[in-house]
Amino acid sequence: GPRIKSKREHSVSWPATLSMSTLTLYRGIYTQEGFQQVYGVPLEPESSSLAGMVKGRLSRCCHCSKEAALHLFRSRLPIASWLPKYQPKKWLLGDLVAGLTVGVVHIPQGMAFALLTSVAPVYGLYTSFFPALLYMLFGTGRHVSTGTFAVVSLMTGSVVERLVPIPQQSNGTGSAEVALLEGQRIEVAASVAFLMGLLMVMMFLLHLGFLSTYLSEPVVKAFTSAAALHVVVSQLQSLLGISLPRPNGYFAIFKTLASVVEALPLTNMAELLISGLCLAVLVPIKEINHRYRSRMWVPIPGEIIMVLLATGICFASSLNTHYNVQIVGHLPAGFPQPQLPALHLLPQVLGDTVALAFVAYAISVSLAMIYAEKYHYVIDPNQELLAHGVSNLVSSLFTCFPSSATLATTNILESTGGHTQLSGLFTSAVVLIVLIWIGPLFHYLPKAVLACINVTSLRQMFLQFRDLPELWRISHMDFVSGHTCEVQ
Repeated sequence: GPRIKSKREHSVSWPATLSMSTLTLYRGIYTQEGFQQVYGVPLEPESSSLAGMVKGRLSRCCHCSKEAALHLFRSRLPIASWLPKYQPKKWLLGDLVAGLTVGVVHIPQGMAFALLTSVAPVYGLYTSFFPALLYMLFGTGRHVSTGTFAVVSLMTGSVVERLVPIPQQSNGTGSAEVALLEGQRIEVAASVAFLMGLLMVMMFLLHLGFLSTYLSEPVVKAFTSAAALHVVVSQLQSLLGISLPRPNGYFAIFKTLASVVEALPLTNMAELLISGLCLAVLVPIKEINHRYRSRMWVPIPGEIIMVLLATGICFASSLNTHYNVQIVGHLPAGFPQPQLPALHLLPQVLGDTVALAFVAYAISVSLAMIYAEKYHYVIDPNQELLAHGVSNLVSSLFTCFPSSATLATTNILESTGGHTQLSGLFTSAVVLIVLIWIGPLFHYLPKAVLACINVTSLRQMFLQFRDLPELWRISHMDFVSGHTCEVQ
């Protein structure tokens, strides 16, 4: 083989059966001074004392430079990293269409999930605006849509109902008493959001993002499926037009079913008819959107169509006065004044909020990881804690209830061509327009329509029941844990 002269060479000849070439290795000769000039002076050994070790590590960790500061800034505010690299010709149209579509879906979904939280529908619109805007700044998932989510809303609603229950004799309650009750309820919900955001930020500072790996996929699926069942049962009274207090504690689902069966003679036939017609329209639309999503440019906005039709029919027919149909009522235009949540409630909601924070984070990071793997990019699970923590902290100052990544709108965002977090800006713009100008027009929207939207939005979660046989084969313990969630 070819040979190159050097100060020092070693030749190794391979057997003839393998190769006839010669492998030649070269290595330079260094003096101590020459080696240190090339590779630097070796580090001094760490002190054996605890104080010396801490001092040495702090000096290395706290060493700052312009490059390190810029890297820290971009990692904690990801928009500063991806926005300069944004390609408008390639991505802007997809982000615009996806953002507007998700914004349209957020309007009825936000008001519907506010009912699950046991607060007025307008607070669902607030919770659909702020988190989407804040996640665009701090989130690392390009295809994640944040806002109201059924599971999170249901868990928050159980806390609200426990601390501020509806009075037993609520039929004669005046407008002043109703306003006071709604104010107390949103105080509880906003306090839960504030504490949930605070817990997530603390988890981020402690680098506890890895904890999501300990929530196995079967457990998360079982929990969300059980929560979907709870959501449907909790919406029966709105579908039937009867008013019942929400039971708390263990076996609440069975208590609710028993109360609904007892109150069946009090069913409002007008609201039952509205619910039946609404479900007859929404269920086929959901199936069409799912089966032909690859052929459709945007999904059919069944929810907003039903909201507009039902509002117009109820207004024209005065269903609320002639047939006692429950309607949304007054939706104030604009934004609420920022205010600090009721901090004295934090000790009373701490236990529920810890569980809620883990569930919301597990669902959010799982969704982000699914689409990151599909489109070959990387998310930062610890940064996701900061993103959702800041979203809930800031949103709670504007009387919002807890938020997280949402399953339905995330699927819509991806299927309609969203590419980056910029789609959140267009989503927030749609909700902003509704809050400022269009919101009061939904005064006559029947609550039964919102209940139907809640039920049909859980299609994907109900399909997870098909995985139960496989879950039993994989882990008997996870199977039992999931059914425990259903019973409770």
